[in-house]
Amino acid sequence: MTDKKPILAITMGDPAGIGPEIAAKVFADKEIYSNSLPLVVGSAVVMQKAVDLLKLDTKVQSISNINEANFTSGILNVYDIGTQDDEKIKFGEVSAIAGDLAFRSVTTAIDLAMNKLVDGTVTGPIHKESINKAGHKFAGHTEIYAHYTGTKKYAMLLAEESFKVIHVSTHVPLREACDLVKKDRVLEVIHLINDGLKRLKIDNPRIGVAGLNPHASDGGLFGTEDIEEILPAIEQAQLEGVNAEGPVPPDTLYAMAIGGKYDGCVAMYHDQGHIPFKVIGFSWDEKAKKMKSVKGVNITLGLPIIRTSVDHGTAFEIAGKGIASPDALYHALSYAEKLTT
Repeated sequence: MTDKKPILAITMGDPAGIGPEIAAKVFADKEIYSNSLPLVVGSAVVMQKAVDLLKLDTKVQSISNINEANFTSGILNVYDIGTQDDEKIKFGEVSAIAGDLAFRSVTTAIDLAMNKLVDGTVTGPIHKESINKAGHKFAGHTEIYAHYTGTKKYAMLLAEESFKVIHVSTHVPLREACDLVKKDRVLEVIHLINDGLKRLKIDNPRIGVAGLNPHASDGGLFGTEDIEEILPAIEQAQLEGVNAEGPVPPDTLYAMAIGGKYDGCVAMYHDQGHIPFKVIGFSWDEKAKKMKSVKGVNITLGLPIIRTSVDHGTAFEIAGKGIASPDALYHALSYAEKLTT
């Protein structure tokens, strides 16, 4: 190992999904250890199954201590937390066994990072139903990380090339999301993206803040949240030295951001940010009936540790077929590397 390259823990995701497969594809890259020293947290049995499926010339090495890792091309180190039950897991099947293994992969990676045994974490896709079936009542990765790191102020940042968007709320019903648009929370998220963009080497980030209502309410014609909650947060952020603008009508904000006007955007709820992000990063192939490219990275800001992630699901419908794209995992690794410097 070398002190210059960050050690990154990649969780394999739900073992019944495409997570192990895309991880195996990334580790088959001869340049995998050029910029960082990644390893997989999960089951060596599951990762061997993925390597065999893809017919890769990769050796899976089970380790129980980070110091045992051999970061040499052709070797895939697995920080092994697997059990004998791993053999029962089937591709595309929701199960408590798979959910528990995926969940423990995440909490183990968090523990390694909190104890400074790794420099950052990168998460593969999990299946919320499987995790909950195993008795772990969390809505997703972000909530797991917040809980196990004791973090109260956090938010999800999505990044795809020059387009970056953060969310005031994520995994809540839309009716509840509207009620969560409050000045203090909007201000908090503006500061989170401002600080996050600076960590990504963007000086004096230009931040566009979306309105909640159509046309950002047109002066109060279509709701009061834009005037009473969002605008005061923006004005306060400006007083505190943040280069923020808005509220900008959400139907034009993203076009301006993609065109270069803003370095980052603040969305008021999950779909308001995810839809434009996935229009940019996801590419559907109608002839092949599958996504030919799935790009984009999810970064949790506000945590005491680094966490980046692919921003796609477990894709149970293609799991085990060997056709899943590893593009998003490559990008997630790249962002984790940037955040460690």
